[in-house]
Formats: sequence, structure tokens, C-alpha cells
Amino acid sequence: KEFLEMEGNQITLDSLEKGTDNPAFSFEVSSLPIPFPFLPVGVQRVPVNDVFQGEKRHYEECGGGPCSESQEERQGKGRVSSYCRKALQPASKAKHFCKAHAKMLRRVVLGLLGVAYLCYFIVACYLNFQQALALVVMTAMVAFFICWEIFKKHYGAKVLLLLRPFGKCFQKSWPWLKWLLWVALLAGLIVWLALDTGRNPEQLISLGGFCFLVLFLFACSKHHGAVSWRAVFWGLGLEFLLGLFVLRTTPGTQAFQWLGDQIQYFLGYTTAGSSFVFGNTLIEEVFAFQTLPIIVFFSCVMSILYYLGVMQWLILKISWLLQVSMGTTPTETLSVAGNIFVGQTEAPLLIRPYLTDMTLSEIHAVMTGGFSTIAGSVMGAYISFGIDAASLIAASVMAAPCALAMAKLVYPEVEESKFKGKASICLSSGEEQNILEAASNGAAASVGLVANIAANLIAFLAVLEFINAALRWFGEMVDITGLTFQVICSYVLMPVAFLMGADWADSPLVAELLGIKIFLNEFVAYQQLAAYKKNRLMGLEEWDGNRKQWISERAESITTFALCGFANLSSIGITLGGLTSMVPQRKSDFASVVLRALLTGICVSMLNACLAGLLHVPTKVDCTVFFSTTNFSSTSYNMYTCCKQLFASSVFQNGSLSFTGSWAEQADSMLWITECCGYYNHTSCAG
Repeated sequence: KEFLEMEGNQITLDSLEKGTDNPAFSFEVSSLPIPFPFLPVGVQRVPVNDVFQGEKRHYEECGGGPCSESQEERQGKGRVSSYCRKALQPASKAKHFCKAHAKMLRRVVLGLLGVAYLCYFIVACYLNFQQALALVVMTAMVAFFICWEIFKKHYGAKVLLLLRPFGKCFQKSWPWLKWLLWVALLAGLIVWLALDTGRNPEQLISLGGFCFLVLFLFACSKHHGAVSWRAVFWGLGLEFLLGLFVLRTTPGTQAFQWLGDQIQYFLGYTTAGSSFVFGNTLIEEVFAFQTLPIIVFFSCVMSILYYLGVMQWLILKISWLLQVSMGTTPTETLSVAGNIFVGQTEAPLLIRPYLTDMTLSEIHAVMTGGFSTIAGSVMGAYISFGIDAASLIAASVMAAPCALAMAKLVYPEVEESKFKGKASICLSSGEEQNILEAASNGAAASVGLVANIAANLIAFLAVLEFINAALRWFGEMVDITGLTFQVICSYVLMPVAFLMGADWADSPLVAELLGIKIFLNEFVAYQQLAAYKKNRLMGLEEWDGNRKQWISERAESITTFALCGFANLSSIGITLGGLTSMVPQRKSDFASVVLRALLTGICVSMLNACLAGLLHVPTKVDCTVFFSTTNFSSTSYNMYTCCKQLFASSVFQNGSLSFTGSWAEQADSMLWITECCGYYNHTSCAG
């Protein structure tokens, strides 16, 4: 009853400011029957009234309010709170307005940015169009894809509806039309090869090696009768077209060369960070501080691109092209496309939710893609060695369709895939909250990779030296001197190197590098290739006694493609460990196909090398112009080549030196051969 009466007494703000007592607390606490049956034994019962009386006395001593806060302070705080609310009202209204019109504001901001970029683009083209050519190409590509997405979103369904009658007609004609198309393509390829190899007959060796490797992989096929020839021929066709575009057409050569140069410039910015941390002396003289920081920088950039969605978009586009042309499932295609940019353990992360239900053929394709390509981060390290950037990029891109084709040749699909006919799969974005976190995570993630590379280099080079010492010891027992692992590889794999297109004189060194790549790793092999390339560019003598100091430009290009892949024995553990950590229950399935995938990956890199040998165009130098413009202050590969031509045309008879061919018409030939004799030895120099 007393509580019901209290509800009628209202408390106003005035009564509170005047300090009026709240009537709700004017009752006698002692009159309330509050039993304490739950008190434990030995605990003294304290009257509740005494507790409240003490609190009341404390309240009265403080002047009817809390001791720490006076009435004036409370009024001041109230006024401040009121002013704050009034001051924040515009910001609150602005926030509500932005939320209500977020879509319109986004369009306005994007429109302003677009207008600003358009003004910048026009000014750049007006001032120097040649310098802005790269900007024009990139802008045209971005504009094309944006327009394509808008067109597909708004008019794609209508266009498909209009083209449906033509599609039905095409489907009816396709059974005989596809054979006509294949015959035309085959005839065109034969005619082109006949005309092209007529000028360079050595290219036929590379063609023979290409055919031999394809037949060898077919012989190793798990199910010969189930091979999807559509996937095989389309994959090899796409590889050939990419190689033809990159190595033979002027736009393709210039585009990939420009891209390689830009990557080299871009990776050069690593010096700013590594020199600050390690100092200029260390990064100039010590390999670990010169090359490995590039991996950190590249990993950081890749993480940023993933956060922005650039990599996902690019991978999906490449995956779509391969899937539509080759008829493969989206899961395996997406993983192989991702291998162009990321490593053998990172690419399967793109399809991690689907690994449980993938068939053995699809798993084999995923592994083959990892063995056939290299990651973008280590590509930066190889470029820093001096390996041609355009060749590395081309090799990694060409390997994707070839790997998918050869994977389907070696392990054809005989199961019913759950993903067959599925249009696409979802790619998850990173968990980072902003671009700074993405950059930090990318740099931090590379630490393990850098440590792994450094540890492997130390271990493998030490093991290689031990093996060589042991082989020398065993060889000396039977009077064989200089027996090493490299020598064994050069003899065993020399026929393979020759089939890829290397000259017979260069085949031992190419085979040696191939053996190091397969049995150790490609990092060590690329280091040795970089040393050979450096010797060639410096213009050193080709032979130093019985030792060859460098390989030809053609063999160098072939070797660059042949080494571009993670297919080595140590990668088996990396692949199995990465996939097993994602799907532990399929460990036995992974182990059952990994060796077959390794063999396929090795052959894919060799197929790329054969194609590079088939399409290689030797660099021609006008030696007359070169000698007229050089000052002979240092040697170079062009000087070595031209001096060899001059030596070959010289004739020493009856105590006099003369020249044949076009050199006989040059008045300065005697002066030039004198300068050449200052650097190179030849019988003509005696005269």
C-alpha cells in the first residue's frame, strides 16, 4: 500500500534543484519485515535500520548532497551539457544527411575525381604525348573494362536474347564446323612453320622436343581413353598464341619489355627501405641484404592489391578465359590462374572451401599449376639477379594454360565433379580493416618466406658442396677427376637440353642448370644462370681453356623458361604440407597424386622452353655501325660478336692481312681488328 501511494508523488526538476526530499524514501525502513534466513551460522545479524541511519547522517553532514559535488557544479555541468548538445546538432544533422544520401554523394565524389583525372589526362597528352603513351594505354584498358561491365549489367541479357537464334544455329553447325576449323588451323600452322623454320632450321629441334614431351606425358597418362582433347589442344593453342604474341609480334615484345622495365624500376624502390635498415655497404656487397628485401616489398604490394580487389578481379578474368575455352571446372581453373601471381601454397587458398569435394583430377591440376609457375614475390628476386623480366613474366603467364592442359592429359577426369557446369565461385577478400593493415600484414607474412629462402640456400648449397666433395673422392679412386653433381647432370640431361633447342656446345651447361633446378631448387639455378649472363654481357671469351664461360643468347632464353617453376623435390613437402593443413582428411589423396603432378610440372616448364626455342629470333647487330660508334674502352657482348665476325673474315697470307666479304670494303677494318686484338686472342692478331 505504501509503495502504491509513492507512485502518486511526482519528482520535478525544480524540486530536485531546491533539494526537496524524495517522498519515496520517507518511510521507516525498520517497519519492513526483511528476514535473513540465509545468513550462515556465526554471522551477526545487523539491523537494517542502523545501516540506513548511518547513511542518513552521512548525507546530512554533506549538506543534503554528495560531498564531492556542490549545487553550483551540478548546474554548471548541466549548462555545459546543454551547450554541447546544441554545438553537436549541425554535425549530427550532417551525419544523418550523409547516411540518407550516401549513394548520391558517392556518385558526386566519383564524378569530381573523374573530371579531375580527365583534365590531368588531357594536359599530360597535350604537353608530351609520347611520354604519356603508357598512361593512354592504361586509361584505355580501364575505360574499356568499365564500359564493358556497365554494358553487361544493363544490356547483357537483352543482347543474349537477340543472339539466341544465332546461337542455336551455331550449335547445330558446330559438329562439322569445328573439324573445318581444326583443319584450317592445322594447315595454317604447318605452312607458317615451314616458312619460318626455313630461315632458321635449328628451330625444328625445338618443335621435335615439344612433340616428344607431349607424347611422353600421354604415355604417362593415368587413363588414356578418358583424355579431354579439347582441354589439351586449347591449352597448347593458348600457350602458343601467348608465346607468339610475346616473342614474335612487335606490340607484344614492346609491351612485355616495357612491363619488365617498369617492374625493375618499381623493385628498385626497395633500396630506400633496405639501405635505411641495413646501410648502403651491406646491400651492395651482401646477397641476403641485396635480394631478400625485394621479397618483403613485393609481398607488401601484393597484399595491398588483394585488399583493393585488383588481384581477385585479374585472376577471375584469366580464370574465365581458361574455363570457357578449355572446358575445365572453375575450382581448378581459378587455382591455376592464381598461380601466375602467387605461390604454390597461396593459390589453393583461393579455393579452400571447395578442396574437400574436389576430384583427384582437379587436385592434380591444382598441384601441377603450383609446380609449373613461380610466385610474384620470388620473381622480383630473380629479376634483381639480372634475369630478363619480360621472359619471366611471359613464362609464368604461358605456363597457366599449358599446366592445365597437361594436367588433364596426365590425369584425366573420370569422376563426376560437383563443380562441373558451375558458372563461377566466390573469392573472399582479406580480413584487413584498411590499406595500412594490409601493407603491414603483407610485409609480416613475407618474413617466413624470406627466412625459408635463406635457410634453403644455406642448406642446399652446403649439401651440394658436400655431394661434390664425396663424388670427387669416389671419382679419384678410379682416376676420374672433377666428378661433380653438375657434371653428372650435364651428361644425363644433355639430350633433354638439346631437344629443347640449345646448341650442342651449350647443352651441358643448360643440362647442369636443369639438374640443379630439379634436384635442389630454381633459386640456385637462376643464380648460376645470372652469372653466365653477366659473363656474356661483359664480352668475356666464350671458352677459358676447356671451360665454357657463358651460353648463347638463344640458350639463355630457353633456360630462363625451363627454370621458371617450383617443380623440384623440396617442393613436394611444401605442397603436401600446405594442402594438408587446409584439408587434413584428404592427406592420402594428396600424397597419391603429388609425384605425378611434379613430373607434369617439370615437363610443362620444358614445353615452355621448347616454345621459346621455336619462337626465338636472334638479335642482329650491324657491326659496321657498332665499330664506328664505339670507343673500345671496355668489352661487351656486341663487341665480342663483331670482333669474331671480323676475325672470321680476315685472311693472313704472305705476311699481309686482308679481309673478305663486306669487311674488305671498310677502310677502318685494319684499325678495328687491331682494337679487337687488344681484348681477344686470334691467329689473325699475330700478323
